[in-house]
Amino acid sequence: MKLYDAALSGNCHKVRLLLSMLELTHEVVPISLPDLEQKTPVHLARSLLGTVPVLEDGDAVIYDSQAILVYLARKYCGEEWLPTDATGLATVFQWLSFAANEIWNGPALARAVLLFNRDIDLAQAQASARNSLALLDSWLDEHDWLALDRPTIADIACYPYSAMAEAGGISLAPYGRLNAWFKRIEALPGYVSMPGLGS
Repeated sequence: MKLYDAALSGNCHKVRLLLSMLELTHEVVPISLPDLEQKTPVHLARSLLGTVPVLEDGDAVIYDSQAILVYLARKYCGEEWLPTDATGLATVFQWLSFAANEIWNGPALARAVLLFNRDIDLAQAQASARNSLALLDSWLDEHDWLALDRPTIADIACYPYSAMAEAGGISLAPYGRLNAWFKRIEALPGYVSMPGLGS
């Protein structure tokens, strides 16, 4: 199994987290985003969009972090991280969509402006970030985990960019329940960190 990876990517970190938590042996193949290695013909053959992460597992080649989480959870761990019942599955997918939309267009883009000098409206990204973080914090008022009564790939998908919101100029201090959820994730067996995240 190979993971085509960029060390500072929160999307890549989602996959690194689940691989570690599932104790799956894999080779990490670094892709230099500043050098546009993700746009080379070789990488575009792996990822239609020229993005990372990409997972190769035998003949399977999967791109998009949410899709990779679904693949790993379904193939390697039964229902522990991804339920099969209609309601549970739909609830997890609601949060995967939240990660790909609200979190990406908020904390992830705000971080990209300040860390990577992306040409994005910082004020708009920060406003979106505060809104998505407030929604998460409110949900966590009555829930320990996002989708079910246990951690799922929904939590893994939403964690990295939310937890790195301060790199986008957004204080996490107002979000006590969100900070408690970060600590629950960071206490899970197999948790690994990256620059800007908890221990």
